Amino acid sequence: MLLKQDIELAIVAQQEQLTTKSGTINRKFLDDFKVVGNHIEVISGVRRCGKSTLMKKIIQSLYQKTAWFNFEDSRVHGFEVNDFSKLDELMGGGIEAYFFDEIQNVPSWEIFVRQLHDRNDKVYVTGSNAALLSKELGTRLTGRHIRHELFPFNYTEFLNYRNYEPNPSSFNHYIQLGGFPEYLDTETPEILQNLLKDIVFRDIAVRYGIRNTGSLMDMTLYLISNIGKEFSYNTLRKTFSIGSANTVSDYLTWLGDSYLLFFLPRFSWSAKSIAMNPRKVFSIDTGLVNANTLSFSKDRGRLIENAVYLFLRQHRTDLYYFRENHECDFVVFKGRECKMLIQVCEQLNHDNLKRETQGLEEAMNFFGLKEGYILTLDQFDELRIQNNHVHILPVYQFFISDLLD
Repeated sequence: MLLKQDIELAIVAQQEQLTTKSGTINRKFLDDFKVVGNHIEVISGVRRCGKSTLMKKIIQSLYQKTAWFNFEDSRVHGFEVNDFSKLDELMGGGIEAYFFDEIQNVPSWEIFVRQLHDRNDKVYVTGSNAALLSKELGTRLTGRHIRHELFPFNYTEFLNYRNYEPNPSSFNHYIQLGGFPEYLDTETPEILQNLLKDIVFRDIAVRYGIRNTGSLMDMTLYLISNIGKEFSYNTLRKTFSIGSANTVSDYLTWLGDSYLLFFLPRFSWSAKSIAMNPRKVFSIDTGLVNANTLSFSKDRGRLIENAVYLFLRQHRTDLYYFRENHECDFVVFKGRECKMLIQVCEQLNHDNLKRETQGLEEAMNFFGLKEGYILTLDQFDELRIQNNHVHILPVYQFFISDLLD
């Protein structure tokens, strides 16, 4: 519980931070964003991906009088649900919209947000934990909210931020540096190393009462070092001497909820098989991978694959990988229909041509598609395999195309 004067001091201090710094770019999010009545707008995403800056841009472009409060502010540590009445009083009347940053830090926050919604106020909230937001949204706020996700800069935003042209060189820079804005300003690896520690220790270990933080961090680093590879719960349990597969499952769930890691299932028409089969792991950002592991100095192929995963993930598609006799990297579904099959490699050559095309061809025959894609760093080509058509494209061209639209 806080004193009213402490909350007031925090409000005044935070108001001075509402202007966005020069050099910020418009996010694609804003191009597609439309305000939906008085629904609660929920913006979730990994720490430091630009959620606060995005909300400031929404304020500047849409509203004259707003209320803003950031619950990550150490000056309001210990804020409780009972303190919301003081906050509401101090913010005053005539507010067009309320903006609350990292609100999941306050237990039962949804009670106050529901009160604002019931009196027909417009509310925006951000959070960096998908599960905590979903839990509260699914109880008192069902049907009253619109959910959005924000990621670090995508390739197009990276080009705008760095004033680069789309080409193999700029794409190579993108997969090396990633898309966290603060890191792009300085290229100081400690920024991304500290970010990883904050997520693992503060957002997961402290929140869920994990005592064996060493095993959690070791497993996290192992997974980040093996992006694009399959893993199983039992393998992780044995590798890190964790007591049970259920504990491993909890760790993976919390890593996913924090947006640090994503887990791609193997395709099957059976939900049970999907749940039991090994998954592939991907990271929220390739720069974060490079800053926290030594294993990617020459392995650009898996960094490219991770970048493709993030691109597809942001297009709100249902994603799988395919494996029968051979493997296809990405199966892209929209609804119940398979729309696209994609294979990814750094360079297509005589040594890997058969392997890459066999996996794609097997998937095309399985799903009844006549076209497939192989994405590489810089190659354009076309292949005919029996009645199937394979498009070979540079991945940067695929990213700036409208093939998924």
